[in-house]
Amino acid sequence: MYVGNKMITDIISVFPEASVSLAFQTMHERGVSQLPVVKNGKLVGIITETLLSEFTPSKATTLSIYELNYILGKTRVDSIMEKEVVTCTEDMLIEEVAKIMNAKDINMIPVVNENQTLVGIISRSDIIEAFIEITGAMDPGSRITINSKDEAGKLAEISSIIREYGVNITHLTNFNNPSTNMTEIIIRLNTQDVTPIVNALEEKGYEIIRIDHNE
Repeated sequence: MYVGNKMITDIISVFPEASVSLAFQTMHERGVSQLPVVKNGKLVGIITETLLSEFTPSKATTLSIYELNYILGKTRVDSIMEKEVVTCTEDMLIEEVAKIMNAKDINMIPVVNENQTLVGIISRSDIIEAFIEITGAMDPGSRITINSKDEAGKLAEISSIIREYGVNITHLTNFNNPSTNMTEIIIRLNTQDVTPIVNALEEKGYEIIRIDHNE
């Protein structure tokens, strides 16, 4: 799955000349913790709750609330925004972006094209939604977890056994354990009745770890 499949195109942003006060208000009203800063359609920076909170405490210690509000209303976003922004493109894989978010400990990445024009936003919640879709966690049917030797041809053999019962594999994932040369294969099937399939797999020597059903 690609970023373009899951990104949000209804973008909440702010312009460089906007006041810090407006950025605060926009974040509060729209329920977001960061805003892309856009000029003529192009991404020029990002403003976050962290940046805003770092800016205000030092002022609040010496100024009255009226003076502080004046400062926030006169200070421009581009004077405190982060200019080195982590970005991605529409054709990047979702898992690539997930790795970047994890490594950088960020919750949102702006999506830009080759001209640095902002075309979308991808967030952690979008990544989680994509993971749910990729694994088929919400799809009706059955989930079978199989413990198998990590050898060539095992997936083909399992697929062949399932095919004999006229059942479709809707999703398939696996997790390898190099230390034991074993792999945990998770297969989702478009049926609730998996007893004959499970019996056939066990007859072939496969260990069935768990069976789950979604209505």
